[in-house]
Amino acid sequence: MNSKHPIGIFDSGVGGLSIWHEIITILPNENTIYLADSKNAPYGQKPKEKIIEFSIKNTELLLDMGSKLIVVACNTATTNAIKYLRDNYSVPFIGIEPAIKPAALNTKTNHIGVLATQGTLSSELFNSTSQKFSEGISIIEQIGEGLVPLIEDGKSNSIEMEKLLRKYLRPMLDKNIDFLVLGCSHYPFLIPHIKKIIGNNITIIDSGQAVAKQTKIILEKNSLLQTNNSIPTHELYSNADIKTLEQIVNIFQMNTSISYLEF
Repeated sequence: MNSKHPIGIFDSGVGGLSIWHEIITILPNENTIYLADSKNAPYGQKPKEKIIEFSIKNTELLLDMGSKLIVVACNTATTNAIKYLRDNYSVPFIGIEPAIKPAALNTKTNHIGVLATQGTLSSELFNSTSQKFSEGISIIEQIGEGLVPLIEDGKSNSIEMEKLLRKYLRPMLDKNIDFLVLGCSHYPFLIPHIKKIIGNNITIIDSGQAVAKQTKIILEKNSLLQTNNSIPTHELYSNADIKTLEQIVNIFQMNTSISYLEF
């Protein structure tokens, strides 16, 4: 595999752009291909078999496009499908899961909140991670039902979004959390709205930077790091309306190509 080949990234929609942006920030020479499987979003309430099916489809398309490494930029797909992907494909896979560990190790109130999808919170991987780090700590879990569809529809700033966030965050505030773990790659786009509700005394943790660092480590380990300084290409594809994808990418002001693709 040539180091010039792209990093492949997929998510159940536009949420993984939060991961994509961290990756291209820490790895500025790398080419990327991003698949937004918005047609099937959200993954969070789908059965495990369906999530694995979507993950296989996305993986095989990224491999057909020459990807040298694949980032599963979706918590639900990671927690439900990454073991299958690693067992059945030879390229390296990087996953994303809620960052329970740093929250559990640093909490002073011994209460941490986790806002995630149903698919992530009910997964074996999430439950084993929670049990590993939660001794003596109360983890207040909340399914963020309805948040992903609003983000996908470009309604992050809507009154409906604010109502849902207040409803989901209030029980956590009542339990005196001092860390809030975001367990869905879509949710970092809601951080400004979340901060208005929870204030500045609660630390918000998402996994984007950690995933980008791990991607760099694995590329180096496999001698796949792009070392020359040629201008990278970033190809982004959605199998639904590309408008929300365009809106978010425009925030980052990156040179990208954004296209509709049936997959």
